[in-house]
Amino acid sequence: MNETTIRTMTSVLLSAVILVLSIGFLVLEKQEFSENENRYLEPFPALKWETVKSGEYMKGLNAYLCDHFPLRDFFVSLKANAETAIGKKEINQVYLCSDGYLIEEYKRPKNTEQISRIMQSFSQKEELQQVDLHLMLIPTAVYAYQDKLPKFAPARNQMDTANQIYQMSNIPAIDCSQDLLAHKEESPLYYRTDHHWTTFGAYIGYLAFCREKGLTPVSLEALEAETAADGFCGTIYSKVKDYSQKGDPIILYRNPADKLTVFYEDTKETSDSLYNLEYTKKKDKYSLFLNNLHPLVEITNETAESERELVLIKDSYANSMVPFLVRHFKKIYVLDTRYYKLGPSGFIKSHESVTDVLILYNMNTLDDDLGIRAIY
Repeated sequence: MNETTIRTMTSVLLSAVILVLSIGFLVLEKQEFSENENRYLEPFPALKWETVKSGEYMKGLNAYLCDHFPLRDFFVSLKANAETAIGKKEINQVYLCSDGYLIEEYKRPKNTEQISRIMQSFSQKEELQQVDLHLMLIPTAVYAYQDKLPKFAPARNQMDTANQIYQMSNIPAIDCSQDLLAHKEESPLYYRTDHHWTTFGAYIGYLAFCREKGLTPVSLEALEAETAADGFCGTIYSKVKDYSQKGDPIILYRNPADKLTVFYEDTKETSDSLYNLEYTKKKDKYSLFLNNLHPLVEITNETAESERELVLIKDSYANSMVPFLVRHFKKIYVLDTRYYKLGPSGFIKSHESVTDVLILYNMNTLDDDLGIRAIY
């Protein structure tokens, strides 16, 4: 077979591939949402003179073509697999670590002093002087699993930043970092493909909370364990786009002694469970904790060991720790300040029965978390 024949066959094959992909693009149904990437795909841009003139139309059209390219997930995953095969250890600021872990880089924080001032200002409000206030900053997998990171990964210590915030904010700290390190060989503390801690990791954080507050923790043996979902592939999975990665189970721990009423202020829905198991059928399985994101959730436990009431100001890390906390508080008010716009201090002032306040955030997203700016 001579060189001319090879070129001709290659050209015909390439033309055929382009033709098939073009037909596929026109014929195949377009998705609105990518489960793998956990985001909405680019819609077809509206044709307007202003957007054509500014160049926005062509940008939108290019994004639309990229998002709806035939077999896009296959080619995206193929690219990720190829990068892994040639020894690449970092994709989209995510480290490809040992034991199948995908761990996000901890970027150098920029807003530590501002966050500390906000926390300090909050703690000094008159209505906070009558409650037991604590701050709990949770390290992520990049701290606890340093031994799994590639050799070149920058050695930024999240707890150096956390300790600076503890000191500058002047809020009593609940530091669970050493507890996590001490228990990391017992069971996974973090999901391999998601940035959250597992329910076991949340339990270790809960033990640190109980130690600081002088509470007797509920033992894991006294709780009913349940595998709510298998194959959980989270947010980091979506960033790396290696769709061959295996997911993790999500374990729930139920206390049969609890008698709960869970009220979601925004939707006016009431439940007797802290979990919405409908999310086990979706990619975003972690959202089964507290039924995803809500500005305000009011939890009442009729069989709690005390009449104390807790305001929990938090990010999504707290959602999987709440099931352990309900044993100790008659009421827990869960505030997500990214969405709750009335302000925690005003809420506490109008609820004079509140006895405890806990601020809980994870260190990896703390620096950019818009909810921090709304703590006032």
